[in-house]
Amino acid sequence: MALTFYHVGWCPECAAVREKLEALNVPFEDIAVPDTRMFRKQVFEVSGQYYVPVIKDGDLVLSETRDILAYLDDRYGKEGAGSEASGQWLEKAAKSKGVQTQHGDGDEYPSCRL
Repeated sequence: MALTFYHVGWCPECAAVREKLEALNVPFEDIAVPDTRMFRKQVFEVSGQYYVPVIKDGDLVLSETRDILAYLDDRYGKEGAGSEASGQWLEKAAKSKGVQTQHGDGDEYPSCRL
């Protein structure tokens, strides 16, 4: 199953994730979502929140840029742990499930994690 990358075109954090995916030659499905947070229904369905970037790799969903970059290194980097990394990251993600599920003030404006 291919990794799926949810992003907006202007987001610098999304650009960092894209650069990492390309540097590691990771095949991925590219899904550009609307600029306005409240219209990012695909992102919400996958991650339970509206911010990007988000990656989905099998059962694992990550929405924090630092976590995404570290995971990509662990899973796909030269010294990566391969499929073992997915299991470790799934455990970590399950422990830290505090996601935003409602729109806040100003949500009509575009945002990535800023």
